[in-house]
Amino acid sequence: MPRARKIPQRMCVGCQEMKPKKELIRVVRTPEFAVELDSTGKRSGRGAYICPNMECLEKALKGKRLEKALKQSITQEIKNELLKRLQQ
Repeated sequence: MPRARKIPQRMCVGCQEMKPKKELIRVVRTPEFAVELDSTGKRSGRGAYICPNMECLEKALKGKRLEKALKQSITQEIKNELLKRLQQ
């Protein structure tokens, strides 16, 4: 009898809710200190997760929660890229 697989849970930095990792968008700070979106979820570096809705992104940016989670400031380019990804 096969065991039930455990689904990895991560916390959204916007709404502070635990959700399955696959439902969230990962933002990663690479070892070279570049902040990028991680579509695979496997890039090396410090990661933070955001729900794919505008309210969570606005809360994460307004409260600087994303910057605190990544321990680095977020450029306007990354903010625009996140907004574009959410509108898709």
